[in-house]
Amino acid sequence: MEKMIKIAVNGGIGFGAKLTARQLVTLAKYLGENGELELTTFQQLYIEIPEGKKDEVIKEFEEVGLSCYPVGNYVKSLRTCNFCKGEIEEGMPVAIELNKRIAGQPVPFTLKPAYTGCPVGCGEPLVNDIGVMKVNDHYNLYIGGKSKGADAKAGTLFRERLNPDELYESVENLLGIYGSLGKKREPFHKFLKRIGIDEVSRLVQEKTS
Repeated sequence: MEKMIKIAVNGGIGFGAKLTARQLVTLAKYLGENGELELTTFQQLYIEIPEGKKDEVIKEFEEVGLSCYPVGNYVKSLRTCNFCKGEIEEGMPVAIELNKRIAGQPVPFTLKPAYTGCPVGCGEPLVNDIGVMKVNDHYNLYIGGKSKGADAKAGTLFRERLNPDELYESVENLLGIYGSLGKKREPFHKFLKRIGIDEVSRLVQEKTS
């Protein structure tokens, strides 16, 4: 029996978490009679595909506009709001670029980034590991949010009034530090508590200089 592997898919970064009929039909080809799609809380679907046909299947998915990501200890695709006020006003190009730079990057433990195009915060940036909030023409960066458990908490404002390039660099540097100093299977919020946000800030600044 052919070995199956699990991958994550979604419709990419756009106006809400949506799939087209063509995308659904393409996914259904690989479900079989009793197959299931697992819907995650992070705007992704998990689907099992034949390991030997991985590249072929991913190419087919991408041809219908699906984005594909690895499952496990990687940076998840960017959770977003619905961009209700429009592509440019709420910074969709920045969200797309940030996702392209970080999604699928290996990290010590699954990391969830989130983005919202205005202070209403529909993308829930304050309760995810890394959160980005667009405020007017700038971006505020939050880190260390936790959405689950009795110790759930909002993230800490880490950097504010960033332009897009400063945002990309700050997030990439954060992930680099977490990747090099984080312990195996150490969640990001625990890593921040162990290292200290002030020290992480110093290390990010050092990388930026």
